[in-house]
Amino acid sequence: MMKGHNFILITVLPIMGTLVLLCALAGALLMCDQRRRVREVEKWDDGWLSISMIDGKALYRDILNATGDFDAKFCIGKGGHGSVYKVNLPSLGNIATKRFHSSFENTHPKSFMNEVRALTGIKHWNIVNLYGYFSNAQHSFLVYEYVERGNLSSILSIEVESKKLDWIKRVNIIKGVAFALSYMHHDCLPPIVHRDISSSNILLDFKYEARVADFGIAKLLKPDSSNCTAFAGTYGYVAPELAFTMKVTQMCDVYSFGVLALEIIKGKHLEEYITVLANSSTIDHVQHGDFLDERLPYPEDRVNEILFFYHQTPKSRPTMHFISHKLSSMDVHPPTHQRNPYIRRAT
Repeated sequence: MMKGHNFILITVLPIMGTLVLLCALAGALLMCDQRRRVREVEKWDDGWLSISMIDGKALYRDILNATGDFDAKFCIGKGGHGSVYKVNLPSLGNIATKRFHSSFENTHPKSFMNEVRALTGIKHWNIVNLYGYFSNAQHSFLVYEYVERGNLSSILSIEVESKKLDWIKRVNIIKGVAFALSYMHHDCLPPIVHRDISSSNILLDFKYEARVADFGIAKLLKPDSSNCTAFAGTYGYVAPELAFTMKVTQMCDVYSFGVLALEIIKGKHLEEYITVLANSSTIDHVQHGDFLDERLPYPEDRVNEILFFYHQTPKSRPTMHFISHKLSSMDVHPPTHQRNPYIRRAT
């Protein structure tokens, strides 16, 4: 019996050892191959490329051909950093490309990669999906999902379109932005502060659901850093303490979110009312109806509760985690379909 056991050990152990070595060798070769592929994908033609879809070089050429080398007639939006183009490709359908201005790239060379770093690895329904990026001597542009209805600012400024945003849609837009910011602040490592939350940087899809976009000045908060930076953002949305401290915290986004929430409810930016809300001696004399969009019927639900989320001082502002939890409990009709916001749709 012992001889049988010894025979099995003598026979099996060398075979198992050989298999373990083969597996380790195969794993090492696979890792080397993956690293080689990453290098091939990221560096080409004296430029940089990273794309999550098939054949990045071919897609680069297809985008240039489809837009006539970024002809103005394909442009659907312009901003301080660059222009956005709608691109229709037979293989992918509609996508959006954000081409950075060459002058901006010369003066702010970090902005392009800053947006890439902020969006790489983020998977949330309410954050615009980055497919990839390209950068060489001729062009620097990002490839995004195409969000059908464009930015919220434009929709609110057009009376016919703004009337389609009933109270339920508006509250769900506010919820979507809150969920995205809560994810960025509390579920990402390191935490991400957007720094430019405004109606121009909120996109709406076909079902009027929100996507947070434009991460050009986003800040990844590092625990071993002061996280101080130059003053930046959209006038009217920037937290006032930034002008004095230059320190970026999650509370900066909370302030901007409060301003945005009021804008969505009113249908326009509440420039003159921001200081009124901040003044405890005058807020009691303001009617909630003053903050509602007169183009819509007076709401019967609890839209007014959103006024609770506007706070002037950083210490008095709730976190986005608290805000998103509070909004989730509001008695407002849910979106047209239920899903886990952390799971992106198939691309």
